Amino acid sequence: MPFQKVQPEKLSSSVVRQIELLILRGILRPGERLPAERELAERLGVSRPSLRDAVAELQAKGLLSTRAGSGIYVAEVLGSAFSPALIELFASHDEAVFDYLSFRRDIEALAAERAARFGSDSDLEVIQAIFDKMVAAQARRAPEDEARLDAQFHSAIIEAGHNVVMLHMMRSMFDLLRQGVFYNRQVMFRQNTTRAALLDQHRAINTALQARDPDAARAAITAHLDYVEAALLDQKKAEANEAIARLRLAHETGTG
Repeated sequence: MPFQKVQPEKLSSSVVRQIELLILRGILRPGERLPAERELAERLGVSRPSLRDAVAELQAKGLLSTRAGSGIYVAEVLGSAFSPALIELFASHDEAVFDYLSFRRDIEALAAERAARFGSDSDLEVIQAIFDKMVAAQARRAPEDEARLDAQFHSAIIEAGHNVVMLHMMRSMFDLLRQGVFYNRQVMFRQNTTRAALLDQHRAINTALQARDPDAARAAITAHLDYVEAALLDQKKAEANEAIARLRLAHETGTG
């Protein structure tokens, strides 16, 4: 008979599995600090030695890291899908920028559909809360906050789709965007007209999601990223025109 005696599970193994799931589901984020040992052991209902065993196992797996005198953190695993050499290539070739936007358009359109269908009420409340912060950031003319909240808004849509592979893949992509690898959001979105248009686009996305309309959510995401692509093309053309104009000016003034 294909039966084996059930073995009692070590407490440390239960802790490992719980923390692994929190990381897998994106609840614990890369770089996030865990509570102090005493507090974490109390929250988990285990002894401190059991917790230490679990932390050691998670460190060996590369999921947790320690910082001297600071504590235990979720390991910085984002971006590891791309080698430094490939990231440098991304940053130095315009082709990567537009391929990146095409990739986002395909993936995020699917994510928006999933969020409209499968997102919980709490997921949609998170998206609404971030959008409300975006409105407030624009009102106080805070472009850095707008850029940060923009990424959070799109990340929240991915999270609401409840696909862990998509979640971690897109977090890695957004991390490179925040580093300015693909394009500088603050430079691109500096003009007031562009900022207002972007907020309207995010409003359309949010409205579709709150109405749980998958088709409208997909269309709103696609329209938004089409706009971003067009704005980037305009930016590239403007930079090229300015370079030519500077050459002409230098020639006319004899400074070139």
